[in-house]
Amino acid sequence: MSVKVADHILERLRAWGVEQVFGYPGDGINGLLAAWGRAEDRPRFVQSRHEEMSAFQAVGYAKFGRRLGVCVATSGPGAIHLLNGLYDAKLDHVPVLAIVGQTHRSAMGGSYQQEVDLHTLFKDVAGDFVETVTVPEQLPNVLDRAIRTAYARRCPTAVIVPGDVQELEYDPPPHAFKMVPSSLDRSSWTAMPSPTSLERAAEVLNSGEKAAILVGQGAAGARAEVEEIAELLGAGVAKALLGKDALSDELPYVTGSIGLLGTRPSYELMRDCDTLLTIGSSFPYSQFLPEFGSARGVQIDIDPHMIGMRYPYEVNLVGDARATLRELIPLIDKDRREVCREWYDEICANVTRWHGVMERRAEISADPINPEYVARALDPLLPDNAIVTSDSGSVANWFARHLTFRGDMRASLSGTLATMGCGVPYAIGAKFAHPDRPAIALVGDGAMQMNGMAELITAAKYRHRWDDPRLVVGVWNNQDLNQVTWEMRAMEGAPSFLPSQSLPDVRYAEFARSIGLTGIRVERPEEVEPAWRAALDASGPVVIDFRTDPAVPPIPPHATWDQMEATASSILKGDADRASMVKQGLKAKMQEFLPGAGRKDRGDRS
Repeated sequence: MSVKVADHILERLRAWGVEQVFGYPGDGINGLLAAWGRAEDRPRFVQSRHEEMSAFQAVGYAKFGRRLGVCVATSGPGAIHLLNGLYDAKLDHVPVLAIVGQTHRSAMGGSYQQEVDLHTLFKDVAGDFVETVTVPEQLPNVLDRAIRTAYARRCPTAVIVPGDVQELEYDPPPHAFKMVPSSLDRSSWTAMPSPTSLERAAEVLNSGEKAAILVGQGAAGARAEVEEIAELLGAGVAKALLGKDALSDELPYVTGSIGLLGTRPSYELMRDCDTLLTIGSSFPYSQFLPEFGSARGVQIDIDPHMIGMRYPYEVNLVGDARATLRELIPLIDKDRREVCREWYDEICANVTRWHGVMERRAEISADPINPEYVARALDPLLPDNAIVTSDSGSVANWFARHLTFRGDMRASLSGTLATMGCGVPYAIGAKFAHPDRPAIALVGDGAMQMNGMAELITAAKYRHRWDDPRLVVGVWNNQDLNQVTWEMRAMEGAPSFLPSQSLPDVRYAEFARSIGLTGIRVERPEEVEPAWRAALDASGPVVIDFRTDPAVPPIPPHATWDQMEATASSILKGDADRASMVKQGLKAKMQEFLPGAGRKDRGDRS
């Protein structure tokens, strides 16, 4: 039997170790689908409900599996639908390959059905490598280079294959003029800064007495080294959201997340430090970093394209975080810890105090349930090998502030694109990367209505392929697009515009039960913890519908006077929820000034 181009594509994917491809069928990839049938579904084709979800699943798979994610879509609308997920991969620096169909070569340029200029479409999102295969001899080089580029540059790439090319017999490139051969090997490599730059970095770090460290996802493979240098420097460690699982929150000097969704200790750490070491992060909000000129800075990042652009660092070390830190640590003065003892003790005290503040905020009564308590109740119940995904919206605040990561826990969200709708497909991708681990998706009702409900069908379809069938979807159901509502109040001084912000009360638990999953509706505070326990003990996917209070504010760690003035203005202009806003806002803010952690009955509505 002859080998067709489509057969060779799947064969080459298998040779690269690709085990799953996330996609949706269409006639633009019929040749590939037929090849999948001949290949007995190797690599496995995972069918989503929508191509955007295929791309998100590939991103989740790549993030949690730390390997290439692959998605496939038909020509025209299928290709267009991939874009949001691919942009998520681009902005969060995740290796993803998109294989996309195209109309037959004979029809190209003829305004044919579903003909879209795919090079123009993908030239930004997959700008590092996008190519159309027009003859069989272009393979395997085009596919190999797309995969190598995705890995090397941590980005999405795209390979476009017209429908008629998929059906051609495959001929490898001969040893001839204008033929490009290829190879499979992707040996590991490590980038290292020069000894001179390491010495300069050590001089900067040794000069200060109040060191701060900011880590991102690039520090994930250097946990032991980050701990060691933090303890040598007597430093506090703040975490960008994409680095939330890079270091254990049980360490007393870890101040938690940074930024608008961050913690007060992280804000104070950056405000008061005199030295900043950033490892594997391109955290964009420079207003949360030290005042320019107030701290000396060093950055470590493997990507020279992303280094030195958030703060006026004196030394930019281009290199792998783990390898670079191993060379830098011996250059750090060993007696620094005692010099910085007062600073270190202050950081730890601030962290302890903040944990008390957050515990008290979670225990504040609300109508009907405090959204912070929903996350707080989950925290101690999380298995040490849990994978947690968060969608965008107000739920990301509670994910960032209330969940403490320990052991082998993994976590992620759409860190830079901050797109809605990634939480559930991320978790599905994570389940295919780690079928033996539980996954928990934290999702707002806006994202759930946008596409999370449809992807529950995907979870129901594939649940039996996972060794650990637990996939828990917690829905914060407040009938409001809450994050944008609060941003309108705090940034625009505008009251909530109900026609755009109000959401219908969908019965998510009932929908889950209608497709064979477990569904739990929670309407009282005392039901929250038992619901999480039941879901984590279940033998399959579970959806928990938590009825939460939209008036509980996602207060930033440092609310500016302008923000407070704008929020007050929204109240004066007649915000529909103004009485509850004032009540919940005052109660939440007061917790920062209380000396103790007095508990309240969670059923109290006062």
